[in-house]
Amino acid sequence: MATTPATSHPPLTADQEADVAVVGGGIAGLYTAWELAQSGRSVVVLEADRVAAGVTGYTTAKVTALHSSVYDRLRRTRGEAGARLYAQSQQEAVDEVVATAARLGIDCDLERAPAFTYVEDPAGVAKIRAEAEAARNAGLPASFVTRTGLPFPVAGAVRVEDQAQFHPRKFLLALASALVANGGVIRERTRVVGLKEGRGSAPCVLTTETGALVVARDVVVATHYPVFDRSLLFAKLAPHRELVVAAPIPVDRDPGGMYITAEENKRSVRTAPGHTDGTRLLIVTGESFLPGTADAGERFQRLVAWTAERFPGAGISHRWAAQDNDPTDTVPCIGLLHPKARHTYVATGFGGWGMTGGVLAGKLLAALINRDERPPWTDLYDPWRPRSTMREWPALLAHQATVARHLVGDRLHSPSHADSTEEIAPGTGAVVRMGGRHCAVYRDEDGATHTVSARCTHLGCLVAFNPGEKTWECPCHGSRFDVDGAVLEGPAVRPLGSVGNVRHDGEQQR
Repeated sequence: MATTPATSHPPLTADQEADVAVVGGGIAGLYTAWELAQSGRSVVVLEADRVAAGVTGYTTAKVTALHSSVYDRLRRTRGEAGARLYAQSQQEAVDEVVATAARLGIDCDLERAPAFTYVEDPAGVAKIRAEAEAARNAGLPASFVTRTGLPFPVAGAVRVEDQAQFHPRKFLLALASALVANGGVIRERTRVVGLKEGRGSAPCVLTTETGALVVARDVVVATHYPVFDRSLLFAKLAPHRELVVAAPIPVDRDPGGMYITAEENKRSVRTAPGHTDGTRLLIVTGESFLPGTADAGERFQRLVAWTAERFPGAGISHRWAAQDNDPTDTVPCIGLLHPKARHTYVATGFGGWGMTGGVLAGKLLAALINRDERPPWTDLYDPWRPRSTMREWPALLAHQATVARHLVGDRLHSPSHADSTEEIAPGTGAVVRMGGRHCAVYRDEDGATHTVSARCTHLGCLVAFNPGEKTWECPCHGSRFDVDGAVLEGPAVRPLGSVGNVRHDGEQQR
C-alpha cells in the first residue's frame, strides 16, 4: 500500500448494465473480470472501497501451491486423485501469474523461489515427512529436507521448487488498467447491499447503498467473505486474523525462500526487494486469532520479539494485520452461490492462500459463466460438494460450536463488557448495557465517547473491541467496524446502528 499509487475509479452514480457484474475488487474479483473481458463479455467491477486495497492489499503475497500441510490431509479426505487435482490447479495458478506478468509487461517484483513448510520440534518430523510424500505424489516437485536458508535450525521441512512471490498491488493495478483498456468498467466506493437473482430470462439486479442499480445476466460475489447469506456459506467458513511485521535486512541475510510453520501459533517468513540498495524487506506473519477475541497489541509484541530473536538486528519498519477465511474442509469454495443458483457465483474460503486461489477462481468462474469446457477440478471446488467423509465433520462442528458460543454466551458475559461508560479508559472501548440494549462504546483520547449498537449487522452477534487496532470485531463471522460503526470488513454491508435506532438490518432480512 505504501509503495503503490492510490486508485481513483469513479463511483457508481447511475444505473448500469453489463453482461457480468463482479462484486469485490481483490485478486479474485479482478482476475475473474479480466478473464471475462478477454472473452468478449462486458464486465463491471463493484468495489466498496478501493481495488486491491482490502485483504489483497495487505497479503504477504506468496504465490505457491504448497499450502502449509494440506496434501496429507487431502489424500485422506479427497483421495489421491483429489490431492492431485488440487496440486495441479494451484500450480497452474502460479504459472498463470508468471505468464500474465510477462504477457502484459508488468513490473511487480516477481521472483521465483522455493517454498517450505517446516518444524523445529523433532516430534513434528513424521508429519512433515508425510506431507512431503503426499505433495510429491500429488505431482509437485517436493522433497523432505533438514537444511534451509533460515538463520536457525529446523528439524525437517517440505521443500517445493519453482514457486513465486510478487508485489500484489503492482500486479493488480496493472491488470485493472488492462481491464479498463479492454472495455471493462471499475466502480470504486460503491458498496453493494442487495441482490435480486435472475430467473428465466430476467437478469440479476444488484442494489448499491446509494440506490443505484446494476443489471447483469451473471453476478460473481468475490467479497472475500460472501456478503449474501442466502448461500449459507457462513456455516463452512471460519475467519481468522493474523498480524504482520516487516523489517529491512541486508541482502546477504536473505533466507532465500518462502517459509511457514504451524508452530508457535503460526510463523510465516519471506523477503521482498528493499527500498534501498543492499537491503531486502523481511516479512513475518503469525499470531493467528479469531476476530473479536484477542488484543492485537499484545500479539504484535510477541511477533516482534520472535522476529528480533530469530533475525537479530532487524528493526521493525512496518506492521499491519490481515484477515482470511478457512473452509472447514480445507478446500476453497468456487462455483454457484447456492444449489438453486443459475447465474450467481461465489469465490471464497482461500484459507490464507488467496494469491493462487484468486487466480484459480478467475479462470474457473470464467469457464462456468462462458459455458466453456469445465476444468477437471470444477467439482473439487464446488461450494456444494458433498461432504463424503466423517473426517471433515469435527472441524465443521467445532466452528458451529464457536459461533453458537459467541452468539449466545457473549450476551451474558464478554471480556470487553463494562458496567458503565465511566469504566472505559481513554483510547479503549467496551460493550455496555444502556436502556436494556448492548451498546459498543469507545472513549477517544480526548475523553469523548462514541456509542453505537453492539449488534453486528450481519447476523446479530455482539461485537468486541480490539484495542490493538481500535476496531469493533464480530467473533462469529469476522465483520469489522471502526469506532463510529462504519464497515471496515464484511460480511456485514451496513454500519453498526445508532443508539437511538438500534436494529438488526442485514441484507438477508429482506
